[in-house]
Order: sequence, then C-alpha cells, then structure tokens
Amino acid sequence: MSFNLKIYEIDVEDILRNSSVPVLYEIGLRNEKGTAISDTGALLVYSGEKTGRSPKDKRIVRHPESENNIDWGDINIELDEKTFKINHERAIDYLNTRDRLFVVDAFAGWDEKYRLKIRIVCTRAYHALFMQNMLIMPTEEELENFGEPDYVIFNAGGFPANRYTSKMTSKTSIDVNLEKKEVVILGTEYAGEMKKGVFSIMNYLMPLEDVLPMHCSANVGEEGDVSVLFGLSGTGKTTLSADPKRKLIGDDEHCWTDSGIFNIEGGCYAKAIDLSPKNEPDIYNAIRYGTVLENVVYDKMTRKVDYSDTSITQNTRVSYPIHYIDNVQIPCLAGNATNVIFLTCDAFGVLPPISELSPAQASYHFISGYTAKVAGTEMGVTEPKATFSACFGAAFMMWHPNKYAELLANKIMKHKAKAWLVNTGWTGGAYGIGSRIKLKYTRAIIDAIHNNDFDNVETVIDPAFGFKIPTSCPGVPSDILVPKNTWEDKEKYDEVKLRLVNLFQNNFKQFEASVNPKIIAAGPK
Repeated sequence: MSFNLKIYEIDVEDILRNSSVPVLYEIGLRNEKGTAISDTGALLVYSGEKTGRSPKDKRIVRHPESENNIDWGDINIELDEKTFKINHERAIDYLNTRDRLFVVDAFAGWDEKYRLKIRIVCTRAYHALFMQNMLIMPTEEELENFGEPDYVIFNAGGFPANRYTSKMTSKTSIDVNLEKKEVVILGTEYAGEMKKGVFSIMNYLMPLEDVLPMHCSANVGEEGDVSVLFGLSGTGKTTLSADPKRKLIGDDEHCWTDSGIFNIEGGCYAKAIDLSPKNEPDIYNAIRYGTVLENVVYDKMTRKVDYSDTSITQNTRVSYPIHYIDNVQIPCLAGNATNVIFLTCDAFGVLPPISELSPAQASYHFISGYTAKVAGTEMGVTEPKATFSACFGAAFMMWHPNKYAELLANKIMKHKAKAWLVNTGWTGGAYGIGSRIKLKYTRAIIDAIHNNDFDNVETVIDPAFGFKIPTSCPGVPSDILVPKNTWEDKEKYDEVKLRLVNLFQNNFKQFEASVNPKIIAAGPK
C-alpha cells in the first residue's frame, strides 16, 4: 500500500519513506545544487545560505499546559498560536508544491521506555539521508507497526517565512509547538535544525519523568564504568570520548535515567574543520558511502576534500550512522555514570588541568557552563574571551537551568558518581604567553580518572574555587597540576585569577534567584 500524508493536508503522491541510501544519492545528485560524491564515497552537500543554526529565529508556542515550565527569555522566545498556524500553513502549502517528498519515520532514544517516534517530512534527499543517519532507524517490522508518530517535523526550509508576520525577525523561523507535537522549519536548509529540534523536545519532556537530558558525549569501560563528558565547542568533547580503551555510547546527546545512560541519537554529527587521520582517526575513517559531508570545499577533479578550507563556512560538518565507528556500544546504552567530567578550555591559564568537585560545586559549574575562546584574528588582540552556556547547551534547554542542575546533583549523589573539572586550555600563562596543555597530558588525566588513580593522591584546596586539586597524576608532570606554579609572574596570576572569579560571579547573578543556596555557596570566592 502506498504511503500518504493526507492526514496533514499534504496531497503529494510521490512519497519516499525511509528510502535506501543509493536512491537518496541518485536523487540528490540529479536534483540538488552543489551535490557530489567525495573520493571516499561520502555525499557532498551544500546547505545554502544558512550554514549553521539560527538560534534567534527559534520560537516556542506559549500554551497554558506548558508555559509555567518554560524559562522564557532570549533563548526560549515565545510565539502565539495564531502565528504558528500561519507558519504551519505556509509550510504545508510549500510542501504541496513539490513533485516528490521524503518521509523519515524513526526513533529518538535507545531506551525503549523513553524513546520517541519521530516523523520528518522534507523536500531534499540530503535532509532525508541526514536524519536517517542521526535518528535510530526502525527494523522492517518496527516500521510496519510504527503507527502515528509522537512528533512531526515539517521541514519546508527551502521556502522563507514572511518577515511581515508578527513575531518574525527574518525569513528564517523554527517553531516548536509542544501541544500539537509539531516543529515547523522555514527559511533555512541547514540540517542541524532538525537534529536540535528533536533534542529540544527531549530536553522538555525528560525532566517531567525525572530523567536528565544532557548535551554531552559518553563512553563505557570494560568493567561497565560509564563516563559522561560535557563541554562547549573546542573543549575536546568528541576527541576525548573516542578512546580506544573504551566503547563509545554517543558523541553529543544523552539522557540519564534511574537505570543508566542512553544515547538519544543513532548517529554522529561531528565538526570537520581541520579533520585529519592523525588527530581524529575514528571520525576520519567514518567518512565513506552513506556519510553526509556538509559545506566542505573539494577538488572538482579528484573530489578530494580539503578539510582546512573554510571559505564556505567555519562550521563544516560530517554526519554518519554511529555503527561507522569501530569501537561502539550497540545498543547505545549502559549503566549509571561513574564519572561526570566537565571539559573547559581556559584560555586565561588559571584553572588546573584536573580538579575534583563536590556535588554542589558540580551543579555550580554545570549551570555556569564555562569555557574561554581564544581572541579573534585581529592584529594585537590577545585577550581571551570568557563564554558561559548554562548546562553546556543553553540553546536547547527549555526549563530553568536549575531544573537540570538539581537533577544532575541528585543523580551524582544517588549513584555515588565522581565529578571532575578538566581544563584542556592554557598553562604557564594566559593565551599569548603560556602554551596549550598537551593532548597527551589530557588523555593521561582522563585515563587516571578511569583507573581511579586519584583515590589516594594528596590534594590541595584551591583558595578561590574551593575544589580539590590532585598533586600527582601518572604520565603528567606534577609541576603543571597547580597552575600558579607554572606562571613566572605570580602577581599577574593572582590578578588574572581574580578577573576570572569576577566573571564567574557576574555570570551567575542571573540564576541566583532560582537556585538552591548550597549551589550559590559552592561558587568561587
């Protein structure tokens, strides 16, 4: 029986549901501008004008059932029902003008108790292949019994929003309606909007069931010990979770239930900038037939990709099914976390390479979500810039950050997990004076966490931050473990540290009214 979308008032007859990879390749190559095949067999695609997410254009429909749960503001921007209906109508009208549509029916969440049935309706083969990589694909039997989905994403991204519609700020609009269980995308063909739309929905639904959704990577050791690694872009989340001694559970989106950790996704969506077989062998080797390479520059003759060329965008990306990684845990779930690791790239050179956090300190650093970006490429600019993103993923969190922080603290205490802050940034001075901590030292620190090497090591308490700093670690020179020791100018260290403490305190003021006093007290003094 042929599949149809008449339930959504879509009358297109040619609908490809959960299509095969070769069919999607053929259609993409024939019909979609900028599509080609790389020398390793990956599908090279171009997302058009938008080569990254548009967070300022994301809206959530305000509704009596959910409005008191949502942390309204600059991230969760409200939309009224009427405007949603206008955008929805616009999307359906556009989809009805297409000769052919693609449908992806698949799951979000490897734990069957919590997984969602997601339906994607889209116009591009690239988008269908991307979501078939990123979601968990059903078996033939599961697809036959799929029934009605829990959420539908209407991707009409090839058609703009009307800028004169109320509440619209541009031609792009990504609208989430929790009550209608729909997402509408207009005016952007960047595939990541669909992936993060699913994550935003999970971020809303899971806390209602006492489950913590996390923007993190996760892996599991031979003994079943699980680590989750949080970190903003550039801190090493993907690199450090790909560990030959441990199986990867996932690289980006997870949930922590009472029984353990599960991956939300069925694939990985990694940055491709400066990708090399030496630094990222797992990702590099996953780029083959079935993989989607987004907005990369390649040689028109050989189809060889130049990963260092960012002339289209800095945000070049690669999407592949998780089983393209050799050392992976399938199904992608495991027991409760043993170690919770916050990664930060501190370009001020103030934070130690490793410190142990109490549950309250863990909540404080989780809500803060700190890293420091290296200054831009302008001549003479050497000052690092502090970046704070609540829960290491503020753009996708619908509840107040305290909701996620309390869930995390409860899970850490209940399951006796250890919490760590690992600085992958600078030592011996700030950016421009000191040097980046060597990757081999950071890997040795992560190994030491997994081997319980810090259990009986002497520690010193940092006078400002209050966390414990181990004074020795196998494979790491002891003199770099206490940051002040590595600075020639000790007074300058104190001065820069005070500045960082002030940045933490000023950032945290926005949360204080809604946060447990114990968490506030766990911040730097």
